[in-house]
Amino acid sequence: MTDRRIVCRCEDVTDRDVADAVAAGLRDVESVKRFTGFGTGICQGSHCMGLALRVLAEALAGAGETDHEPVPFTPRPPLWPVPLGLLAGLADEERAKDEE
Repeated sequence: MTDRRIVCRCEDVTDRDVADAVAAGLRDVESVKRFTGFGTGICQGSHCMGLALRVLAEALAGAGETDHEPVPFTPRPPLWPVPLGLLAGLADEERAKDEE
């Protein structure tokens, strides 16, 4: 397995990151997602899901785990829109000025 194959472009996750998650004992998609961050970017996994599942299956097989079949996770968009200033880390006062 190469460590240069990008699995998730949004979060810059490589197949080495997924292999590290498996080496840390993680076996399910949700745990690997939390460990690596794949599927948490702007696309919510719409671009990386297929490759991430394939890479996870390869990493599990490489670790001798042949009885695990990775299944897709459900994207979870925010309940309310998130202001860009909040994501940018702006202080409350700066966000208030931007919203005026």
